[in-house]
Amino acid sequence: MDRTRPLKALILALALGAGMLAGCGAEDEGTAGERAAASSDADEAHREGLAFPLGGLEYNVYITRQLNLRLPEDKAYYNGPDAPAGSAYYGVFLEVCNREQDGEPRRSAERFTIHDTQGNEFEPVELEETNPFAYQPGVVEPGQCVPAKGSIPQLGPTGGALLMFELPQEATENRPLELEISGGFDVLESERETLAFELDI
Repeated sequence: MDRTRPLKALILALALGAGMLAGCGAEDEGTAGERAAASSDADEAHREGLAFPLGGLEYNVYITRQLNLRLPEDKAYYNGPDAPAGSAYYGVFLEVCNREQDGEPRRSAERFTIHDTQGNEFEPVELEETNPFAYQPGVVEPGQCVPAKGSIPQLGPTGGALLMFELPQEATENRPLELEISGGFDVLESERETLAFELDI
């Protein structure tokens, strides 16, 4: 009689039990991880350079940077006075696309605000409609983007349409700054969807 058989059976049973427990734990952890990721996507600001959906359109903040209107390349973005003392102009360059080739036209967002960690809120500086770089809300046809392919802003160094903000120095110290985009234009204001990007300033 093999006296080691009971011991081998016990070891095998323990190994199988541990494997089953490990498998259950991994499955539960994975599910929880997926839920956490989904919650994070819904509640947290996204990084620049990544595209995310809102109201049937796809938004991507390419770059955020301070504008120096004394430089020729930045002077083209805004034909106006310098920012007041203690403040600076910042350009947020973004792209909005309707990726559904056979879908419906969608209206792009009209409301953009920057928030700092102290609860301060800033709205874009109003730019002239004749400014070729300025972001202009409107209907985006299926398969089209703002800025349009081949347009001056799309071919420019940033590749995006311009939202310009005047930010006081204190706000830039209260980072991270978040750009909030409001969409969902077919529903009540209180029910509008929002999308946030953490600005790389």
